[in-house]
Amino acid sequence: MKAIEIRNKYLNFFKAHGHQIIPSAPLIPENDPSVLFTTAGMQPLVPYLLGEKHPEGTRITDFQKCLRTNDIDEVGDNRHLTYFEMLGNWSLGDYFKEEAIAMSFEFLTKELGIPVEKLSVTCFAGDEDAPRDNLTAECWKKAGIPEERIYFYGKDDNWWIAGEEGPCGPDTEMFYDTGKEPCGPDCQPSCDCGKYVEIWNNVFMEYYKSKKDGYTKLKQHNVDTGLGLERMTMLLQGKKTPFDTELFEPVMKRLEELAKVDSIESRRIVAEHLRASMMVIADGGKPSNIDRGYVLRKLIRRMARHLNKLQIDLSELSNLIDLNIDTLKEMYPELVSHRDEIKQVIIEEKDKFMKTLVNGEKEFAKAIQKAKQENKNVIDGQTIFKLYETYGFPPEITADLAEEQGFKIDTSEFETLFKEHQEKSRMGSEQKFKGGLAEQNEVTTAYHTATHLLNAALKKVVGKDVHQKGSNITVERMRFDFSCDHKLSEEEKQQVEDLVNEWIRQEIPVTVQEMKKEDAIKSGAECMFIEKYPDIVTVYSIGDFSKELCGGPHVKNTGELGKFKIKKEEASSAGVRRIKAILEK
Repeated sequence: MKAIEIRNKYLNFFKAHGHQIIPSAPLIPENDPSVLFTTAGMQPLVPYLLGEKHPEGTRITDFQKCLRTNDIDEVGDNRHLTYFEMLGNWSLGDYFKEEAIAMSFEFLTKELGIPVEKLSVTCFAGDEDAPRDNLTAECWKKAGIPEERIYFYGKDDNWWIAGEEGPCGPDTEMFYDTGKEPCGPDCQPSCDCGKYVEIWNNVFMEYYKSKKDGYTKLKQHNVDTGLGLERMTMLLQGKKTPFDTELFEPVMKRLEELAKVDSIESRRIVAEHLRASMMVIADGGKPSNIDRGYVLRKLIRRMARHLNKLQIDLSELSNLIDLNIDTLKEMYPELVSHRDEIKQVIIEEKDKFMKTLVNGEKEFAKAIQKAKQENKNVIDGQTIFKLYETYGFPPEITADLAEEQGFKIDTSEFETLFKEHQEKSRMGSEQKFKGGLAEQNEVTTAYHTATHLLNAALKKVVGKDVHQKGSNITVERMRFDFSCDHKLSEEEKQQVEDLVNEWIRQEIPVTVQEMKKEDAIKSGAECMFIEKYPDIVTVYSIGDFSKELCGGPHVKNTGELGKFKIKKEEASSAGVRRIKAILEK
């Protein structure tokens, strides 16, 4: 069964069970500044999981494009991906455990045809905060899973929470038995031996955790699920890795034909990073030295490096992009419409990387000269890491050049520094996700509303062609990116600031309406990625000057915001400016 068939079966199954199909949110989040990319199916739905009314109702389903960068340096093995697709269905205060489990079991066994004997499940074992989830276990028994294949684990395995505070609850995970021999007499889904592969997760949000009151029961119970499409495709096709499925096979085969060096690891890195880069660019991403732009730059440069390692002429990139678009166009038609932009961005970044390699070689030559002067025949790990971190110079190239010069390299010191660098990056990524979702509070809600006022003020002061290009919100400040071809003058900045504060002083109500998407656009409502919104949308209006499609949250009245003050205005990227501002009480 092909990936597109699995996706369509999933969406049609849940549509037949009363769910509304909503479009995938873009990889670059519009209203969740807590992360660089959309990392999970539930992420765009957090406001509705917290109680806001979804315009499509209480039962929804979708496929969600996701990008996770924590394990970017692990790509190349037989399982890690940065880009993947997550299928999900949600109950927003509608059905709960019994119906969710019954639908999951029916889809797996009837729609996908997975034999019951291939399935095992896990449930929450209970602790001082919440009891053992016996109801979920009973639901699985009723569905058809025998008791000996129902396992109970603690919070580390079977509990989900969005950050340190927020809605949370026990989850139940479904596992596929690959048929491998067990690793021992106690082999079970918690093992990493490869016999069991997690395929689906149902989260039952029935609690709220706060630092002050601990765990309390939610009035609205939600169900949040996630099924990884690439993994399911691989298992149903009996393949060993995602790279053996039709999602990657054409590109993998072509790389094998072109390569003069045999490296399955490098072929996987090129195929995976090419797909991920193309998806990010199609959703508006651009390479840069910070945040998501840095991630995109790293993906493209890592891909180019491994093309070099395979001794494939980099001029083949354009053909590889075309091949990938032909492979994926049914699933992602946006790749077709953004073909030229994808090629331009990737090839320009590749060319910049080639110049980086030249600069890195110059710095390497200096390091060699210094070592010779000190009568050393080893390049220390600090130097290797500096070449990598500062100049983007790959450590394996450093090793090759050192060998040519008769030098050795201190790989142990470099690996220590590199692991520290990885851990800092991973912790930063996790903190972004955790902090943003946990901090949907009064302060961040005020800042979110303030972005609407700032957008409207910029249109009046700078020009009607100004459009939002992104935002980032913390409890300390707001950051707002907007299209503009010039640095704002001091007069323009002051006019924008004064206008926002005037609207705050007027205590204007913030109103909300639900309407058809086409009616919202006709009414003058603005948004990013209009094609990504469902047929019924939520429109927030402030006076007669601001009307935007948005998921919230927002204050009820502009008078709640406090005093708006611009702290900095600077360039973000070509044709895009950035304002950093605060709200003072």
